[in-house]
Amino acid sequence: MLGPEEWQAVLLSLKVALWATLGALPLGIFTAFALARWSFPGKQLVNGLVLLPLILPPVVTGYLLLLTFGTRGPIGAALKEIGIVFAFRWTGAALAAGIMAFPLMVRAIRLSIEAVDPKLEEAAGTLGASRLWVFATVTLPLSLPGILAGAVLAFAKAMGEFGATITFVSNIPGETRTLPSAIYAFLQVPGGEGAALRLVAVSVVIAMAALLLSELLSRRVAARVAGR
Repeated sequence: MLGPEEWQAVLLSLKVALWATLGALPLGIFTAFALARWSFPGKQLVNGLVLLPLILPPVVTGYLLLLTFGTRGPIGAALKEIGIVFAFRWTGAALAAGIMAFPLMVRAIRLSIEAVDPKLEEAAGTLGASRLWVFATVTLPLSLPGILAGAVLAFAKAMGEFGATITFVSNIPGETRTLPSAIYAFLQVPGGEGAALRLVAVSVVIAMAALLLSELLSRRVAARVAGR
């Protein structure tokens, strides 16, 4: 059985991971499509920036977020004027988790879009469909398995994000203490090993459930697209 503080961390992690995934998904689909289908100057630079959170130490990413989106940062100060604050709030945890999960999401979606036969898109275009309509009716449905897989992978990654999150929003109980932060906090106090172990078990169960759900949804959608 989980205690109140442990449940609080679990529910907050689910909330943060869900909003991180939903917030990153539209931009992830657009970025993946651009990298898969468009040719433009600086394409490799954009690809490198997308993958950068995977290469940088998470603490560095969190510090850069603090400099940029902190209340004294160039973007954070402007957002504060309209009542939007990320630093040391759960919304900042969602932002950090979304950025750290973004490369995995884009990679999965890009591979799925690249697997779509361009001739199908060209055929729809010759029938008078606009580019946006071709994307909505041909590319998007055929790449849906990869989109679902990317979203679930991003959710699982967001659930386990620690370094960037704790650097950007600290470890505030009830506000920014997610599962990884709670495990770290419990391990720092005598007698906290039991609570930490329970949260580790919860993390493993959620991660495995997300991966199995991703596989199940991808297979069903792929079968439906193929007409089976």
